[in-house]
Amino acid sequence: MDMLKWIQELFASYGYSVLFFGLLLEFIALPFPGETTMAFAGFLSFTGRLDFFTLVIVAFLGTTIGMTITYFIGLKAGLPFIQRYGKWFMFSPAKLEKTQRWFEKYGSVLISIGYFIPGVRHFTGYFAGIIALPFRKFAMYAYGGAIFWVVLFLGIGKIFGPQWMGIFHLIESYALWIAVGVLAIAALIVLYRYRAAISLRLRRRKPVATLDAKVQVKVKETSKTR
Repeated sequence: MDMLKWIQELFASYGYSVLFFGLLLEFIALPFPGETTMAFAGFLSFTGRLDFFTLVIVAFLGTTIGMTITYFIGLKAGLPFIQRYGKWFMFSPAKLEKTQRWFEKYGSVLISIGYFIPGVRHFTGYFAGIIALPFRKFAMYAYGGAIFWVVLFLGIGKIFGPQWMGIFHLIESYALWIAVGVLAIAALIVLYRYRAAISLRLRRRKPVATLDAKVQVKVKETSKTR
């Protein structure tokens, strides 16, 4: 309750900028209760004190700018810098190792679902830069995940109003599985939507693969003859 009172006072004094700068600083790995603040901001939009659409834009910009800054820090400074000075960003060796394990498990998709994993989302941008993930690929996953994360937690306060806190704790507990489920559904929709194009591409590749196999066999036979 003390934290909520503090967040409420921040919004009373600084308005939308609380969400922008708070989320930006959180993704640089400074302590800030981003999800709780978004849910409370959504509640303020329920009461009519703030505009929901403006909150979405401000939260999305704060999140993506913060993620992009960390990506370029990781890209330009590299792993030795993070290992040496990571403590200033609250980036401990244990958290680095944890993020690395999650990357090995989920690959680039972690950048999207990492928003929903406590102790991971703050470091996926750094690690994506450290491994020199192409920026276009990073942006696709980071910005796509950001809009879903932002809308979900702002929506809790907007939709459920005075009951937002109970729903928030429930969704927070299962946020990762919700994110994985939504991504799986989105992948199925894309596959269904473009099934004809995918099928056509596979049919075109099959004759090429067969021809390559025949050429390789022919080369081997020629080598044996010689």
